[in-house]
Amino acid sequence: MDDKEKVIKAFKDSEDPLNATAVAKLSGVEKKEVDKIMKDLKKDETIISPKRCYWALKE
Repeated sequence: MDDKEKVIKAFKDSEDPLNATAVAKLSGVEKKEVDKIMKDLKKDETIISPKRCYWALKE
């Protein structure tokens, strides 16, 4: 499982929106790498922001 899959799994496993720090803790991926992955996920609209600084998978 690569880092991107770990980040997506962290979002899937969580019922609440997450910030980058929480994603890093849940996925075991470094925060700097999580920031890069989340930037790509935002760009292709895999994740959306229901509230400021928190993200969730697009349904």
